Amino acid sequence: MREIERIIVSAIIFSKDGKILMGQKDPNKGGVYFDCWHIPGGGVDENESLEDALKREIKEEIGLDVSQYQIEPLPGPGEGVSEKTLKETGEKVLCHMKFHRFKIVVDKTADEIKLQLGSDLVELKWFSKEELSFVKQIPGGKEYFQELGYISKEEELLNKK
Repeated sequence: MREIERIIVSAIIFSKDGKILMGQKDPNKGGVYFDCWHIPGGGVDENESLEDALKREIKEEIGLDVSQYQIEPLPGPGEGVSEKTLKETGEKVLCHMKFHRFKIVVDKTADEIKLQLGSDLVELKWFSKEELSFVKQIPGGKEYFQELGYISKEEELLNKK
């Protein structure tokens, strides 16, 4: 199997009432980890800055223009590997990903934020910080939320029992 490398940008998007937006990918559109919840984002195009890629990906995936909000880099980058089907050719490849994550706080409550599913998502949902340890996330997702202090290690251990 051919191997490729991708730089991925994603954002933890907070609503004014403290909820975090996550989505699920469409397995028929080449999404990786389609059975898990992700923070929105995607691949960086050639000659594109991380911030420009993030703005584009958020607009494409969830229909939200984040250009008016502060985009704050988060600690990282993280890394991951997954099998992926390329949209253009249908070829299955092993994708080595480097994740650059950001934080965006929207000045509206979750119920007030207008979202639109992009072509590669099947569902969007707002989660409270308390719900994060119960949600099936991409590999490393819960651990990253623990690093940021959004999930306590004790809380995660209790939910595994």
